[in-house]
Formats: sequence, C-alpha cells, structure tokens
Amino acid sequence: MASTPAPPDAPPKPTWDPRKVEPPYPWLRPTIRIRLTLLYGGMFLIAGILLLSIIYLLAAQALNVGSDLPFTVTGGQVSSGSCSNFASLPDHPTTTQINSALSECVNQVRQHALDNLLSRSLLALLGLAVIAFAFGYAMAGRVLSPLGRITRTARRVAGTDLSRRIELDGPDDELKELSDTFDDMLDRLERAFTAQQRFVGNASHELRTPLAINRTLLEVHLSDPGAPVELQQLGKTLLATNERSEQLVEGLLLLARSDNQIVERKPVDLAEVASQAIDQTRSEADAKGVEIRGERKEAVVQGNGVLLERIALNLVQNAVRYNIPEGGWVEVTTEAQHGQAVLVVSNTGPVVPAYEIDNLFEPFRRLRTERTGSDKGVGLGLSIARSVARAHGGRIIAEPREGGGLVMRVTLPI
Repeated sequence: MASTPAPPDAPPKPTWDPRKVEPPYPWLRPTIRIRLTLLYGGMFLIAGILLLSIIYLLAAQALNVGSDLPFTVTGGQVSSGSCSNFASLPDHPTTTQINSALSECVNQVRQHALDNLLSRSLLALLGLAVIAFAFGYAMAGRVLSPLGRITRTARRVAGTDLSRRIELDGPDDELKELSDTFDDMLDRLERAFTAQQRFVGNASHELRTPLAINRTLLEVHLSDPGAPVELQQLGKTLLATNERSEQLVEGLLLLARSDNQIVERKPVDLAEVASQAIDQTRSEADAKGVEIRGERKEAVVQGNGVLLERIALNLVQNAVRYNIPEGGWVEVTTEAQHGQAVLVVSNTGPVVPAYEIDNLFEPFRRLRTERTGSDKGVGLGLSIARSVARAHGGRIIAEPREGGGLVMRVTLPI
C-alpha cells in the first residue's frame, strides 16, 4: 500500500505592520515637499496677482484714463494745459508747428507717466517683499515646528529620561515618519538600558555572594589558632586575592552604573565629600608618611553623594599610593568659581609624561603598563572618577605637576 505523501509545509504567515502599509494613492500623500510647493507656489501666485493689479491701477492713474486732454483747441488756437511747450507757439501757428507741439506734449506726458509708474511700482514691490518675508517666516515656523518638538524631546532624552516620546500628531508626512522612527529607536534604547540595569543588578548579586562566602570561610580558618603556618599563609594569600576580586567586582559594577546620567539629584557639598574621603585614607597616608593638607571651601552641587564621594576617594587614594617614599604630600582643595564647583587633588610623586596622561583614565591601565599587576588597586579608580564626573555633567582633567606628581581637577556644574 503506497504511503500518502506528507502535505507540504505551509508558508510562514507574514507579520503585518500597519506602519508599512502603502496608501492607495501615494502621490496624494501630503508630504512636506508637496506642502511647501503648494505654499510657495500659492504665495507667488497671490503676490503676482497683487503686483499686476497694483501696476494696472498705477498705470491707469498715471495715464489719466478717461480724463481731459493735457491741451485744448479753441477757435483754431491751442491752449496749453499741463504741457508748457504750447506757450511758445505763435498766435497763428502752422500745422507743422501744431503737430510738433502735440508730439512733444505726448512725449512729456508719457515720460511723466513712466516715471510715476516706476516710483510707485518700486514702493509697491518693497511693501510686497516685506509682507512676503513676514508671511514666509510665519509659515516656515509653522511647518518646521514639529522639528523643534523633536529637538526638545531629544535633548530631554539625552539629559535624563529615556521614557519620553515625541508622539507627533498631524499629517502623515516626512516629519511624522521621522518622529515615529525616533520613537521606535527610543523604545529599543530604553529596553537595552533596562536590560543592562537588570543585568548589573543580577551580576551584583551573583558575583558578590560567592566572594562573600569565600571571605567568610577564609576568615574562619584563619581564626583557628591551631592551624599550621603553611595553611595560615595560604589563607592570607587567598584572602588577599578574594579581597582584590571583590574590589574589581565593585569597581566594574560602579563603572557600569556611573556611565548613565544621574536621575535623582540632591544637594551635595564637595567640601564634605572630600573630608570624608580624607578620613577614609588618613590611616594609609600616615603609614606611608604622606601629609594631607589643603583648604576646603563650600561648593554645593546637585548629584549623587555616594558617587561623588567615590570620585574624591579614588583621587585621594591614588595620590597617597602613588607618592614619593619620604616627605610626600597631598593637597585637597574645593571651591566654587564661575558657576562651577571645583575639586583639585595635587600630590608629589614620580614624573608623569604628558603623553601618558590619557592612558591613566583607561580601565586596567597604569603608568607605563598595559595591565594592572600590583597591590595598589584594580586599575579602575580614574575610569570610575571620569565616568561619574560625566554622569553629573562635569569633567575631570589631569595635568603633570612640575617636579613630579599630578594635578587632578574635577569641575561640576552648580
């Protein structure tokens, strides 16, 4: 018995998108090109009609259509009206003299009419030009107003909030198509940033938990007084490695979070932030023989206090750790100047070439090394400081200090 052939697979159903449906008469779509064509064509037609009407009226008035002749003939004598040349005719002029006077009179009237028409036409043209420019400016503003709305929305989105949309109403023209495309792009960006934030949160939990467990187990084993010396040494090494991994995870998570703009802002005094950073670094500075000095004046900014404290802490820690062995100092100052809050951290230390300054802000980079490899940190301090400064609308600049060391300057808008 022959087997029945299997039915062919049905073709996949196409997904229907109402925005991609072509209108039945695409040439009737009210595009901006058609609207501007109709607008300026209509303006030209109206201006032409007005100009022709004005020229006709001026010509009729200048030629005195329907009025009396500029001269009169009475009893064989020609009386001068608006023509002055008839006064020079004799009492009994000949036909040739009369025809010559009439021709000259007509020429005078024609020239006067043309001069009058030219002057008034220029005035009319000037008036129409002013009206046309004013009307064109108003209409251009009306036509381009959706672009202003798109620009304002883009600025708000770039500033703080990805949830804003343009949602432009009106005719289905190029501007509405641009607005819809921009809204679709914002939808995708918002989903991407939401997924990133969700990933950062999950990674924070998944990475911190095992490291915390390892640290606890190592500390428990190290607290046993009967443990062999070799085991204690191995435990200390593993504990230091675990602590370095924790710092690396915290730095990476903070770097990922600080690349975004700060949505919730509160008043933060940079002087207080710098003082807290100095307090946390004081013991390390005393152990290395580094003096911390500097005057910290009030400089209040709007931002996130935890992230701003991270800037100051990273800069002060780097200034203490990368210092000279003896007689070193770190100067930390804060002040408000020219509408900005400024945090400056200067320190003594090794000579830093100017061409290597930019490398210091790259993740996992240090002076004259591609990757980190010491116990001074994980190589993310300055990267985090720069990201946090950018997230607050500010910037951080590093300059080599004469004699060795660096001058780190952080400027934030007040």
